[in-house]
Amino acid sequence: MANIATNISASPLRDTWKRFTAALVRGIEAQHNVTARRNRIDALEAKSDEELAKMGLRREDIVYHVFKDLFYA
Repeated sequence: MANIATNISASPLRDTWKRFTAALVRGIEAQHNVTARRNRIDALEAKSDEELAKMGLRREDIVYHVFKDLFYA
């Protein structure tokens, strides 16, 4: 009969790998957020001034509108 231990102690290599993968995931998420905001800006800039006015926006306020959740003003 064989016994298998599943409580393997932490190793420096495993901790390094965990930190690396966590940093990689954070980087991918950050890139996704930047890309999504950039796409939103591009979509709004492609609209005409009349369409923006219907939305209550001015062309010079597009970037503020997209990033306003990051500012406290």
